[in-house]
This record gives sequence, structure tokens and C-alpha cells, in this order.
Amino acid sequence: MKTLFEKSVCDELLHRIDQLSPDSKALWGKMNVTQMLAHSAAGMDMASGRLNIDRVLIGKLIGRFIKSIYTNETPFGKNSPTAAQLVKKDASDFEKEKANLKALMQEFSIGGIEKCTTHPHPFFGKLKAEDWGIGIYKHTDHHLRQFGV
Repeated sequence: MKTLFEKSVCDELLHRIDQLSPDSKALWGKMNVTQMLAHSAAGMDMASGRLNIDRVLIGKLIGRFIKSIYTNETPFGKNSPTAAQLVKKDASDFEKEKANLKALMQEFSIGGIEKCTTHPHPFFGKLKAEDWGIGIYKHTDHHLRQFGV
């Protein structure tokens, strides 16, 4: 299973991010490429503990029962729901957002499990650091596939 804690996996994602341009078009969803980069960076902030989002009711009710969605090998489906705090409609500087995401990914990958958040995921609840490494890889991969890279 791929995890962002592996350097080769981080390098793969960084290479894919470098293939994006300000003109990259989404194959599905509502975000433009710059918003997607900012959204993905917010996910990195959540995984590293810089952004703590309260649990949502539906997550409290069923999140632990379907936690494997976040940690298994199956890619996320198109148009998956997201926390409102991770939606970045005002993102407008492609190069800034791209550089920020890449820096956050490298920091998270190098920091390893010791630097991972202990705050619960807003939907899936308490996760082990290893689960965050897998889930944040899947999240980033999902959005890069959304833009065809």
C-alpha cells in the first residue's frame, strides 16, 4: 500500500504535480486546478496537525465503520464529499499554491509518523499515523487523477 511516508511515493506525487499547469482542466468536480492545489495543501495541514477540524455528525455515527475507505488500496471515487474548511474557492495564484503543496508534502514525508497529527479525522475519527500516510496519499492521488496527471 502506498504511503506518503515513503520517499519514492512522495517523489512520484511531486513529479505529477509538476505536470500541472494553470490551464489544466478537471475531468470531474467543481474545483479549478489552483483551488485543487490549495485544497490538497489544506489536507496536508490537517494530516500534520496545523489544521484541526471538528468531527462531523455523520462521521461520528458511521466513520469508524467505513474507515477502510481511507486506508485501503481502492482509489477514492469521483465527487467524494469534503469538509467545508477544505474548500478553497478564493485560491488564485497557481505557482504559489503549487509550491506550497509541494513543500508541505515534502515536510510531511520527511517528518514521518512522529510528526503526524493525533487529532481525529473529521469524518473517520481517530487514525494511526500510518493510516494518515496512506489516506493523504490517496487524497492527493485522487485530485491529481481529477486533473489527468
